[in-house]
Amino acid sequence: MNESFRKYMKVGLVHFMAYPSTGNGEGPILETLRRVALDDYFEVVEMTWIKDPVIRKKAKQIIETSHMEFSYAGMPRLLTTKQNLNSLNEEERLLALANVKEGIDEAYEMGAKDFAFLSGKYEEAKKEEAYQALIRSTKEICAYAKSKGPMKVAIEVFDYDVDKCSLIGPVALTKRYASEICQEYDNFGLMVDLSHLPQLRETPEESLIPVKDYIIHAHMGNTLVKDKSSPIYGDEHPRFGFPGSENDVKELVEYLRVLLKIGFLNKENRPIVSLEVKPYRDEDPELVIANAKRVLNLAWDQV
Repeated sequence: MNESFRKYMKVGLVHFMAYPSTGNGEGPILETLRRVALDDYFEVVEMTWIKDPVIRKKAKQIIETSHMEFSYAGMPRLLTTKQNLNSLNEEERLLALANVKEGIDEAYEMGAKDFAFLSGKYEEAKKEEAYQALIRSTKEICAYAKSKGPMKVAIEVFDYDVDKCSLIGPVALTKRYASEICQEYDNFGLMVDLSHLPQLRETPEESLIPVKDYIIHAHMGNTLVKDKSSPIYGDEHPRFGFPGSENDVKELVEYLRVLLKIGFLNKENRPIVSLEVKPYRDEDPELVIANAKRVLNLAWDQV
């Protein structure tokens, strides 16, 4: 592609993945956010909960001062608390729902463009019951977000039998689910992730084309699924090209080509497409981020 990727997308960085010590809502949030904000490669920063209201206020100021956009990732709120929006235990489902609503409140406070969450684990024998529970939760989430003001809500599509073992999910069920929600709510959509495609055992065409009308946010990352004994097996988001892993320049090229083909990447309404990479053990986060930027540059030249 001869034109800059900036004409087709807003490139973001998933902050809490690049700096894992911040994923629990604490840690060196402001110091690491400032590093991202100083890097004009990124137009968007994706962050999760920030427990301290004073830190939240200062983080918002950094984002606004640096002319960045903010996207709120609610997934860690559910993962770290082991809460499940499709639990068949109603008390547990409502607890997860309350957690998400608190996250939406925080997202509005921070001026987020969108809010993302994920579905929970399920039993195959009770899959339809779990699906209906998720439908109820999602409609409540969409209604609550709409009552607060304009902000998109997205569910991230995860694996169903590798790591997160989430209901959403395989492309057929994901399409059914998105279609059902979007019939009632216009503030809902899907977040897709390159790193999850090998875990779902789906190609970019298989995973993205059937749900093209519902995609509103995308991630670019890597995974390792060939070796279950590996310390980074599953949804660990290693740097691109990590030994034995699935994604590098070639795979990102294919992913971006499909996103362009379906019209998701476009000049009229540039979507958020964020890099999501995580340091392995003592790897330097700045080097891992540099790796991701370099891979995107190389991939875009071939799109």
